[in-house]
Amino acid sequence: MDRPMFRTSYLLACLLALSGLGALWYGLGKPVQLPDAASPTHKLQCASYTPFDKDQSPFDQPFQLRPARLDADLALLAERFQCIRTYSQTGLEAIPALARKHGLKVMLGAWVNANPVDTDKEIGLLIAAANANPDVVSAVIVGNETLLRKEVTAERLAQLIGKVKSQVTVPVTYADVWEFWLQHPQIAPAVDFLTIHLLPYWEDDPRGIDAALAHVAEVRQVFGQRFAPKDILIGETGWPSEGRQRETAVPSRVNEARFIRGFVALAEANGWHYNLIEAFDQPWKRASEGAVGGYWGLYDADRQDKGVLEGPVSNLALWPQWLLASMSLWLATLALAGRPANARAALLLPLLAALGAASLGLWGELMRTHARFAAEWLWALVLAGLNLLVLAHASLALARRDGWRQRLFAWLEAHAGKWLLAAGFAGAVSMLAMVFDPRYRSFPSAALLLPAVVYLLRPVKAARAEVALLALIVGAGVMPQLYHEGLANRQAWGWALVSVLMVGALWRSVRVRKA
Repeated sequence: MDRPMFRTSYLLACLLALSGLGALWYGLGKPVQLPDAASPTHKLQCASYTPFDKDQSPFDQPFQLRPARLDADLALLAERFQCIRTYSQTGLEAIPALARKHGLKVMLGAWVNANPVDTDKEIGLLIAAANANPDVVSAVIVGNETLLRKEVTAERLAQLIGKVKSQVTVPVTYADVWEFWLQHPQIAPAVDFLTIHLLPYWEDDPRGIDAALAHVAEVRQVFGQRFAPKDILIGETGWPSEGRQRETAVPSRVNEARFIRGFVALAEANGWHYNLIEAFDQPWKRASEGAVGGYWGLYDADRQDKGVLEGPVSNLALWPQWLLASMSLWLATLALAGRPANARAALLLPLLAALGAASLGLWGELMRTHARFAAEWLWALVLAGLNLLVLAHASLALARRDGWRQRLFAWLEAHAGKWLLAAGFAGAVSMLAMVFDPRYRSFPSAALLLPAVVYLLRPVKAARAEVALLALIVGAGVMPQLYHEGLANRQAWGWALVSVLMVGALWRSVRVRKA
């Protein structure tokens, strides 16, 4: 190929790579228009309020809330809601007064658990708060998902509800997942109205966003008929904005907005009473519920509007920044490689650099929202470093090398088997986790795509026995994880594809070893 054709091919490949990066990040972040659910002149009924800042947790010792935070939160929520729901009395003694200040009603909750001393304290505070603030407290909730957690018996719970009813003048209820009302119907006569939780994402049979509202309507109809004439409060319903997919249920900001806005329209058309979960993202919940637990808020942990209630909504508001970062890494990769070695390399190098930039960007965004502990951040950084090494190795393999480029390539080439083993080890560990303990784990597809593709197309020598074992573990887990996740789970299919590519890369290295 002559020099002009060589240059043209390179420029066309660069244009294709840049177009692909632009399409990827814009496709993830483009704003979506949906009908509004709330406005300053159209307030919604109620939202769950947990008063913790993003650096706080109810498990902190000592337990200390920030009065300025409570005041600012309720001022913000009063712009969009008529009331808030709380879950505990501990540390929230100021809530009724602040609600009065901002024109909000409160459904006060008492936390009921297996410790009778703690429970009695909560119940006492609940009764006192309700009686001291009859103008603000619209109802009291004796326990939240206590039967689900198996912390008290239905009989004990009914006694607690009866005790509260005998000492307050406001309506009294109990809140639990809807199935547990059906399993313990003896609780219904004890309450003034039923509070049911309807979270299609967390169902044992998860509902995707297209079927979620129909499921909610069906359950609400069943309860309205079965427990008439008692009223039904949908005490928790919502959708997560981040997290791993469960069967057809995909967390995203757009899906959260679709669900919330659709639910509000459905509830108001049918005259349902409801409470949305939840006001603000709560990062502390990720420790026990996986990454998804921290992202049910209508506002993020910094109290910034996520676009769930009104206006255009984007799944990735930071897409311009990620596009810029990806383009910068792409340019850095081309600068590292320098001149392509031949016509074939001129076509492949820009595309390889784009694949590496996209994979690292997607992995970075995933870890930004999903990493929970120091160990997970360390794991994320190690895999990011591995990707950079693989990207440098593969790009220099396509370049005309001399001087420092040749010396760097020689070092990377000499250790390429280690990079493959590291990627295979990460794949095997991840596959074992996705098969045996997947519920709260995110799919690591983006972190291993580049090594799998690079070493599938350009096999390297590695320790034969170790590679064979890793290939066996990764390959053996493909079908079980697909079976567990369901064939409709696109994220599971993505992980399966990357795993197959990784098995291919590992197997090809075994063949290189034989040669």
